[in-house]
Amino acid sequence: MKVQEKLKLFQLERKAILATNFYNYETLKGILEAASQVQAPVMLQLTKSSIDYMGLKRAVVLARQGLEDYRLDGCIHLDHGGSVELVQRCLDAGFESVMIDASEKSMEENIETTCKVVEMARPYGANVEAELGYVPKLGQMQDSSGFTTVEDAVRFVRATQVDALAVAIGSAHGFYKSTPRLDIDRLAEIHAATDVVLVLHGSSGIPHDMVREAIRNGIAKVNLATEIKDTFMRALKQTLQNSDEIDLRKVFPKATDSVVELLCDKYKMVGSATE
Repeated sequence: MKVQEKLKLFQLERKAILATNFYNYETLKGILEAASQVQAPVMLQLTKSSIDYMGLKRAVVLARQGLEDYRLDGCIHLDHGGSVELVQRCLDAGFESVMIDASEKSMEENIETTCKVVEMARPYGANVEAELGYVPKLGQMQDSSGFTTVEDAVRFVRATQVDALAVAIGSAHGFYKSTPRLDIDRLAEIHAATDVVLVLHGSSGIPHDMVREAIRNGIAKVNLATEIKDTFMRALKQTLQNSDEIDLRKVFPKATDSVVELLCDKYKMVGSATE
């Protein structure tokens, strides 16, 4: 089953796929181990910075081998692709899903760029995600004036024929200074007006019941990144503070275990866990 079909099925069943960013072998192992324990499908996400850090081919080989070793239903996704050129590299490398993020450009430029990527991805059969509205980056302020409107969503989806759309409804990348409040009513209206898979970015720190409410109203892909990094690093720092151990093969597994614990809970949150 193609990624597009799987996401659409999850949307109909009011469940979501948890799309998790990995940054090295240890975080990848944590993601795969958790998914294996609860038997959840996996969407492994790579950003440009992670690709630059690990190398595109090495990152893909790690992910593919991991999925094979754990016998998981999964795919590799480009998260926040900032250029058509990067999308092309990822498609050529075998990514089953790509995101083109032209959300900070004008509506016309966003539509034009997304159309190019949709056309590029067709021969590969790849899923294409775009973003509409303004989902704040780390440290930036949330402002409802940047939320995705129903009218813009309808226009954008019709013009681009994109498979999945990340919407701005009150979430933000990074951690929150106060408890976020998602605009569920707006989300429900967008879902009713469009026939597209909806994506929630910036789920780190959003209460689980709020995420579930978003899933009941059309979200079928939930991105998780910041909490994975934070959980890993907190556990690693704690281990190092209480030990003189220099063998990283003994130190890193404890941090990886903390990621497994986090993600088992998150897979259950989105409804994709089967055990």
